[in-house]
Amino acid sequence: MKITDVTVTLWEWKDIPPIQYTRAATATGTRTVQMGLLKIHTDEGIEGISFLGSSFGSAAQDGPFVVKSVKPTLVGQDPFDRERIWQSNMQRLRYKLNIVCAVDVALWDLAGKAANLPVHKLLGSFRDKVPAYASSAVLPTPEDYAEEAVKYRDNGWAAYKIHPPGIAEEDIKICEAVRKAVGDDYRIMLDSTWAYDYPDAVRVGYAVQEMGFYWYEDPLADDDIYAYKKLKNVLHIPIMATELPVAGPKSYAPWIMEQATDYLRGDVWLKGGITSCMKTAHVAETFQMNYEVHHGSNSVNNIANLHMIMAMKNCQFLEVLLPDDLQKHGVLNEIELDEDGCAHAYNGPGLGIQLDYDLIERNKVADLS
Repeated sequence: MKITDVTVTLWEWKDIPPIQYTRAATATGTRTVQMGLLKIHTDEGIEGISFLGSSFGSAAQDGPFVVKSVKPTLVGQDPFDRERIWQSNMQRLRYKLNIVCAVDVALWDLAGKAANLPVHKLLGSFRDKVPAYASSAVLPTPEDYAEEAVKYRDNGWAAYKIHPPGIAEEDIKICEAVRKAVGDDYRIMLDSTWAYDYPDAVRVGYAVQEMGFYWYEDPLADDDIYAYKKLKNVLHIPIMATELPVAGPKSYAPWIMEQATDYLRGDVWLKGGITSCMKTAHVAETFQMNYEVHHGSNSVNNIANLHMIMAMKNCQFLEVLLPDDLQKHGVLNEIELDEDGCAHAYNGPGLGIQLDYDLIERNKVADLS
């Protein structure tokens, strides 16, 4: 089998409402972005697909780049040579890991379709379902967080994670309100999104530690390994880092060797695809560490993440970023949770995705080839 073509269809995702997750990831008004459907075509008629773009990032520049600069390196290659292609792309495109991701995810989808197996079976399945946790946006008041946490607790979700505004005193009040509302036994986590200096990270850390939070995520700048190591030495709550930087598997080595975090973090979008994340998950397992997969930035990547999680022993949860419907676009069979708050494996060939071609066609901007 040989790759014969790489195409990208661009379409508009319209009327995305304002939302905030961090100080940087903030949209104050309704917006429209361009999404991209990447297809890898073969001489046997089998195609692999993935998405470019997200509700916070347009694919308007990435689509033409893929067709002009990436396609020539792929045409004529064996699509099953994923490792060689991934290694080459990591060398050439290490500053465009979202594109490395899109190519890699599409190749895994293609391989699964060729084998008539879901991607998680190709990876080596460990389970067929995983509990999910609700991951908040930044909300107006502590009471809003508390109300939302109770809602998801009562709906059977495994846990609730707070994205606070990033001001230490306010963040502690939010955490106190949520803990009081959900009770002592429900799992809650704090993701401070790189907001604090070291003194504030200690203050907030002691507070959530005393409240029995399950983990304390990204309190410090993503490159401050020195301060993370100090913080880990004074707290006993598990520390989670490494969602950033946007980088491949080698970026995790100093975090492990310096013992600067308890859990590793990553996903296909930021870390360079399924191939990249599985390498890191296996390294984490050798050090008895979890590799907790975070939200994938678009619907296809979230489903790719779910396939990976089905093949990992050392990942406890699926992250569902709220509001859930804001993260879903372009796919008919989106991830849905059962009555116990679990997401189930996709068992169709490849990623098992049913694309919403009607939506894509209605909002199409261009076909690039």
